[in-house]
Amino acid sequence: MKNKQVNQRSQRPVLRFSPTAWAKLLFMRDVTDNEVGGFGITEADDLLFVTDFALVKQKVTAVSVSFDDESVADFFEDQVEAGRKPEQFARIWLHTHPGNSSEPSMTDENTFTRVFGSCDWSIMCIVAQDGSTFARLRFNVGPGGEVKIPVCVDYGFEFDAADFELWTQQYKANVTEDTIFKQTDKSKKYDDKTQQEFEPFGGENFSSVPLFSGQDLLSEIDQMDPMEREILMDELAVRSDFWDEESEVFYG
Repeated sequence: MKNKQVNQRSQRPVLRFSPTAWAKLLFMRDVTDNEVGGFGITEADDLLFVTDFALVKQKVTAVSVSFDDESVADFFEDQVEAGRKPEQFARIWLHTHPGNSSEPSMTDENTFTRVFGSCDWSIMCIVAQDGSTFARLRFNVGPGGEVKIPVCVDYGFEFDAADFELWTQQYKANVTEDTIFKQTDKSKKYDDKTQQEFEPFGGENFSSVPLFSGQDLLSEIDQMDPMEREILMDELAVRSDFWDEESEVFYG
């Protein structure tokens, strides 16, 4: 048991993005001065590797995102029909902050608890305008627990061509800007096809870290007895080296 615990504690949960999924998330962040939210899509055998950023219908302001319940239900139904399980499309909540802070607001915390509190595990990930990121992995099974985890782009995977036109259509079809807050012309800049220059991989908080199968760690933690899981989560929470890394890009 001792060797097993050591092995488990040497593994480091990391939220990884494919280059294309990351470019799409930054596109949605930069197309507006408001927040934009959605769900991370993952593969069945790697639940911490995001391959797409999926939008649902939502009303947004500079400080909030409100999803349309019917649209979320339709999205879930479509994903199930596509052969995906809930842990592949309904566990990672992604959203952007138009300012220079990726720290979650009180509204973010309340939403995360209210919407994902019944899930066995879930992740809240925020990307801010200045490139900073925040990600927290939360377990709601047994005594529960949560830990801040790093975010990185895995360039070991092919980068499909960015589809600005399609992404713009998805934004327009799903995102309604609430006029309670005054907006700038930033949300209109991608209407002009000549204005398609943006930095797809900006930011300074993407760490080069040893990668592992997210499926393995999630399964192992889920199978621990409550006391063992609590000890592990407490240790992860106090070990700042799990997310305070020197900035560099990971090439798989």
